Amino acid sequence: MKNYTITVNGNVYEVTVEEGASTGAAPVANAPKAVPKAAPKAAAPAAAAGTAGSVSVSAPMPGKILAVKSSVGQAVKKGDVLMVLEAMKMENDIVAPQDGTVASINVAVGDSVEPGATLATMN
Repeated sequence: MKNYTITVNGNVYEVTVEEGASTGAAPVANAPKAVPKAAPKAAAPAAAAGTAGSVSVSAPMPGKILAVKSSVGQAVKKGDVLMVLEAMKMENDIVAPQDGTVASINVAVGDSVEPGATLATMN
């Protein structure tokens, strides 16, 4: 394990990263701990009941789904845009964390999502 100090928007976080063999799944990090001042912590991603995929694609922030650019069964490469999330009047591309196939799309255009909500799953 390695410890890092990361500053985001003026908030300092202590982050621990686990080293080891990769399973191909997206890494899961512990919730950051604010060092000098308390910062709101993001909710941990929760797998939706009955999802078909082994890799969950979660909302990084609260927002509204503007576009869904992929479909169930579609083969995607790491970094391909799956959907567009509007947050604070900015459009954020939600991308595939790895190569694979889209197993489920759990949101529709116009849906409001909270941080950590499962937007899609992949195999």
